[in-house]
Amino acid sequence: MRLAELADRVRAAPARLGGTRLVLVDGPAGSGKTTLAQRLAGALDAPVVHLDDLYAGWTLDGVVDRLTRWVLEPVAAGRDAVFDAYDWHAGAFRVPTTVPAGPVLVVEGCGAGARELADRVSLLVWVEAPPEVCARRWADRGGAAMTAFQPDWARAEAAVFAREGTRARADVRVDGAPAHDPGPDGVAVLG
Repeated sequence: MRLAELADRVRAAPARLGGTRLVLVDGPAGSGKTTLAQRLAGALDAPVVHLDDLYAGWTLDGVVDRLTRWVLEPVAAGRDAVFDAYDWHAGAFRVPTTVPAGPVLVVEGCGAGARELADRVSLLVWVEAPPEVCARRWADRGGAAMTAFQPDWARAEAAVFAREGTRARADVRVDGAPAHDPGPDGVAVLG
């Protein structure tokens, strides 16, 4: 599938978050969610919300509530979302952030595909890669300090994915580490 086709699919979907088409990109840490979300948002000229800005440290607890209250509710009402993103060094929500309301909003991160958001979503995308690829990307991203959190995070996200049935409910499943490179305009869709 070409990236343009995925973008066309978003444009053709009904807006279910007020006048906004909400795209959720979920999957394990290191699977390629951020890369896909950024590419898709670029093709759609849309903002991206990274759940890393809404986690309260190394926990998925409360992230869907914060996403709903701080981002989705204002955007659904046609207003820009203004909130304090999480500062990972300070361990507090204190980074002023604005997400403009518009025709499309892309949200990416582990846990984005929560069932409680299903009635607002225009497209749910699941991204996966083999565990060894995810672990390597995790280590490349944050080194030894971040790698220490990886096993606990992997267990926490797996529990969320199982509870939410995220992969099975996804409208599109993407291979974040395809055996062949789909190129800059391609997306490796899983069957």
